[in-house]
Amino acid sequence: MNLKETIAQLPESAGIYQYFDKNGRLLYIGKAKNLTNRVKSYWLFTPHLRPNPNLSTRITKMLEQTTSLNYIVVNSEHDALILENSLIKQLNPKYNILLRDDKTYPYIYIDNSQKYPRFEITRKIIKSNDITYYGPYSVGARDILNSIYEIAKLVQKKGCLKSKKLCLYHQIDKCLGPCELPISQERYHKEVTLATKLIKNKKFLLQELQKKMEFYAQELRFEEAAELRDRMDKISRSEIKSEIDFASNENFDIFVVEHNEKRAVVVRIFMRHGKIISSSHDTINLREGFDANELYSRALLDFYKDEKPPIIAPILIAQEFEDLELIQKHLSHVFEKKAAISVPKRGKKKDLIALALLNAKELLKREKKTKDFKTLHEIQELCQLEKTPYRVEVFDNSHMAGVATVGAMIVYDNGSFDKSSYRTYHLQAKDEYAQMKETLSRRVESFAKNPPPDLWILDGGATLLKLALDILESFGVTLDVIAISKEKVDAKAHRAKGKAKDIIYTNNDVFRLKESDKRLQWTQNLRDEAHRLAITFHKKTKLKLDQESKLLSLHGISAAKVQKLLNHFGTFEALKKLTTEEISTVLNEKDAKTIKNFYK
Repeated sequence: MNLKETIAQLPESAGIYQYFDKNGRLLYIGKAKNLTNRVKSYWLFTPHLRPNPNLSTRITKMLEQTTSLNYIVVNSEHDALILENSLIKQLNPKYNILLRDDKTYPYIYIDNSQKYPRFEITRKIIKSNDITYYGPYSVGARDILNSIYEIAKLVQKKGCLKSKKLCLYHQIDKCLGPCELPISQERYHKEVTLATKLIKNKKFLLQELQKKMEFYAQELRFEEAAELRDRMDKISRSEIKSEIDFASNENFDIFVVEHNEKRAVVVRIFMRHGKIISSSHDTINLREGFDANELYSRALLDFYKDEKPPIIAPILIAQEFEDLELIQKHLSHVFEKKAAISVPKRGKKKDLIALALLNAKELLKREKKTKDFKTLHEIQELCQLEKTPYRVEVFDNSHMAGVATVGAMIVYDNGSFDKSSYRTYHLQAKDEYAQMKETLSRRVESFAKNPPPDLWILDGGATLLKLALDILESFGVTLDVIAISKEKVDAKAHRAKGKAKDIIYTNNDVFRLKESDKRLQWTQNLRDEAHRLAITFHKKTKLKLDQESKLLSLHGISAAKVQKLLNHFGTFEALKKLTTEEISTVLNEKDAKTIKNFYK
């Protein structure tokens, strides 16, 4: 069935639609309250099927590449919204906008029902009757919490009260010592009140930290002084500076979007008790144009997700967008109360939007150019990549004779290594092909939570490249892949230092570039970082295996039996969770009981 015939038979139901090009690559995912009305609005049908001339350049370009269409019917427009957002993250369509900030922001909370309550960090609602939350914090939550315990004489650790005995914290005057001393709740509450003031008023918090830092410096405790200095710097950077003060207890979540020809930026600002407490931003490289509706929708859906936040605040945005009513209805469902999304027209709320937009424009101006900018575009051209590889994931595996088998993924993002996104995997597979299959499959399965990058690079040759493409195709994901391997000399990989004859494989070509070629050096640099991570994690795993094997051998479990267990169950961590009966399926009952008692 051709495209025109598929469009003609679309149902008048809610659902999502997917456009594909002649090679079967996914171009775009959209949602609709009425599939036939929505999709037909893109096209003119006479004298032949062609894009509607009233559409944006971005959409017109996408439709010109479209040769086929798939659709999925759902029960409601709300279901279509959720499915669309999930599929965009997993399948990485060329013309959809993808935000990568999928983290949940932390809150500081206190359980007031406790006799001597403490402040803690959470990312979810705590099931308790009398909880007070502060946040969210984009950065600096842990630094604020540590600073509270530096200044206020609270119970410092969860287990302190159980000990019933005064500890070092009391001796150094950081705790009143209610574990042993008869401290009244009124006296303890004064410290809680001080801590609350420190959380609510960062200016006051920084003043108190400054005093403490100067005290440490005078006492020649320079390491502690330096630690406070660094902490103060991080706390100061955790919010946008503003003179706006509502002189009230009002809370607001502010979202704005700004863009130029190449980039868009989403700025989030959080106001609590009339003061700005934190802010964050995301920058998106615009490859195929700008869509304010999609960016606002994605920013709100990704930030609030499907979990009720600890603090629900009215949402302020800079402009109306097409899906505003639908997003508002969805968030009302998530919040379990009516969500308020508005565009302020005057007053201090309008000033908040202006402040956010000003910061967004400044971020666009000063966003540094990727240091490898030219090389990235040359790599894209050489390897015929769909996207400029601003964000790249690189994979390698490591083992020693099938022992301590691990996989590693490093992430390159806009000119530098994003070490917070690195991942390591314990693998059960024993040969190189099966190891890479296990590593890549586990990564693809996590796309719903952690969206795909622009490019995958594998440490391997044509066989592993085809494996990766087959895995992606089986999951319906559109993603470029290249591989890099050492040149074979006498059937062995040539590894002479400074003379690495590496070969780059793509889906269509094989490239043997000069050693001085920047494109080769860039690819080698990323591959070497993945290799370093894999080797480091392998050594760490091997050391742990050796230590646990020795301990088990002291209890009569031989190395051969240990290896048999690992071959079957994978890791010691898995072994610890097993029952005696489960271990008995591999070893005899006596050994199973020995192992279970050992881990107890």
